[in-house]
Amino acid sequence: MRVLFDENVPDSLRYSLRHHQVALTVDIGWARLRNGLLLRAAEDAGFDVLVTADQNIQYQQNLSGRKIAMVVLGSNRWPLVRNHLNEIVSAVDGSVEGTYAFIEIQLPPRPKRFQS
Repeated sequence: MRVLFDENVPDSLRYSLRHHQVALTVDIGWARLRNGLLLRAAEDAGFDVLVTADQNIQYQQNLSGRKIAMVVLGSNRWPLVRNHLNEIVSAVDGSVEGTYAFIEIQLPPRPKRFQS
């Protein structure tokens, strides 16, 4: 399966997807493409899955009729993402064209500020 990582995805994630062909938008010159243009370019180039941490894209883009799937990460912070590798790999492995998979990644609570 050909997988494209959006520029906001930690590139260390690619090592968990070694059984797929993974490309980074930055490496192929698509870092400036956004949303619909990126999806169209990825489809035209034969990518099967776009992995992104842009949580708004699922509301901005309709995937029905598209030949690409999306896996959307709830965070792009590697220390948090690496705790969800099995879920991410499963989502990519099981992706079906025209669908979204959202990987919920909880952000840690903010520290309380000292009040005097």
